[in-house]
Amino acid sequence: MPMNFDWNNPYPTIRTPVFARNVVATSHPLAAQAGLRMMLKGGNAVDAAIAAAAAITIVEPVSNGLGSDNFALVWDDGVLHGLNSSGTAPAAWSVDYFQKKYGGVFPQRGWDTVTVPGAIAGWVALSEKFGRLPFADLFEPAIELAERGHAVAAIVATKWQAQVEQLSALPGFAAAFMPFGRAPAIGEKFVFKDAGKTLRAIAESHGQSFYQGEIAATLAAHSKASGGSMTTSDLAGFSSQWVEPIRKDYAGYTVHEIPPNGQGIAALMALGIVEHLGLSHHASDSVESMHLQIEAMKLAFADVYRWVADPRHMTDVTALDLLDEGYLRERARLVDAHKAQEFSHRKAPGGGTIYLSAADENGMMISLIQSNYMGFGSGVVVPGTGISLQNRGYCFSLDASHPNVVAPGKRPFHTIIPAFLTRNGKAAMSFGVMGGNMQPQGHLQTLVRMLTYQQQPQAACDAPRFKVNAGMSVDCESTMAAATVEGLQRLGHRIESIRDSYMDFGSGQFIWKLSDDADHGYVAASDARRDGHAVGF
Repeated sequence: MPMNFDWNNPYPTIRTPVFARNVVATSHPLAAQAGLRMMLKGGNAVDAAIAAAAAITIVEPVSNGLGSDNFALVWDDGVLHGLNSSGTAPAAWSVDYFQKKYGGVFPQRGWDTVTVPGAIAGWVALSEKFGRLPFADLFEPAIELAERGHAVAAIVATKWQAQVEQLSALPGFAAAFMPFGRAPAIGEKFVFKDAGKTLRAIAESHGQSFYQGEIAATLAAHSKASGGSMTTSDLAGFSSQWVEPIRKDYAGYTVHEIPPNGQGIAALMALGIVEHLGLSHHASDSVESMHLQIEAMKLAFADVYRWVADPRHMTDVTALDLLDEGYLRERARLVDAHKAQEFSHRKAPGGGTIYLSAADENGMMISLIQSNYMGFGSGVVVPGTGISLQNRGYCFSLDASHPNVVAPGKRPFHTIIPAFLTRNGKAAMSFGVMGGNMQPQGHLQTLVRMLTYQQQPQAACDAPRFKVNAGMSVDCESTMAAATVEGLQRLGHRIESIRDSYMDFGSGQFIWKLSDDADHGYVAASDARRDGHAVGF
């Protein structure tokens, strides 16, 4: 989609935009190459994304694994499709279950944080609906990486090391992720043969063995032996859902997100609020622009953390209510341009996630996000399988009056959110920013830079970011100008440096369509905050 970008980049960067007719952008170079291999083999963007998603479970295991969840947005033949493959709670889970077992406090790690892993079902659903290549072919790169091993990337190694002390005692973790009794060093070879064996079984059974076969039986047996409650019935009863994306117009474009149980609605609400605050009257990196975006984000979080849940349980307030134009205009009136305010919301969720995107010369584009939640998720790795399990159950509430209260078969509030941009009903950009509650904040900040200030995607990606924490607390990236930080402090923002060994300020991938003619190609940006890479031909 044509855009009169300023192609200069005023921010420190080690990346340049990538221009190509077929593109894959991920947070790890080997995963990007896995996707590209499928395109060179005759596959489309969805084939590439599945191959990249499988490969990245091996090369970036601190962020995701074979026991992850995922979501996707797919643009195909003029239609945007949404996929929710987030897991559901085991049948045994209830408020009473956690009160009796944990005294009313939700555990942060271990089997009792694991909802049914949805990622494999997501890959199957995407392949069945859109794929061109045989399903088994998509796993060739991932299996090779698992069985032959790979040299561990720099940022992955750093994040890995930060998690091992906390997780080393959890079932199966040390055997899988602490070779030689420690985390791998930068550039050290990591071999994951158990995961390779599981990938082969998934490929050969078209994913069925994971939910109804030998793998499912192994998962359920390990859960029982480790004090968990997940059963073969919980696994067999799971399915992904095709959903209608939610959307909000901003600056002449339409931004699309997956509907609740995800937090994508927070980005749409914040954009809807800043639309009424006159950002274009202020410079892109000014105190005024940053302040207004921060306040809009705080307002959005206040509502999202109170009302968003599995949509089947959002009986008092719906997504459409929260996106109502009149309501967002009313919320915007609460913003004071001259001082920071506190809008009540709970402690922000953490994160451990990968985001990737792919686009092909026929115009198919996919935005996919996959996550174990906190670094290595639950910390549980099922012996002999290489399956590391997410801890998404930790996002449930134990407050019986909250729409996100834990219940059997229910999906928890979810932080991971793929996104998509259209203009006049045509594809413009596939994008996302991973990292807990940084995700909607990253969507807001990068879109404002591209659409309001015409910054090209790599510049918008490289620019310094803020991170709303809780109350009046805001974190600012070290590259943000000192004068801007001081100006925010004068307005009453409490600027803090929150220690965060994993999430930091998020990490994004962006693929922008250069014209309505798909053969013209795309420009891709990849975030230097991870080991990411954009490749194409």
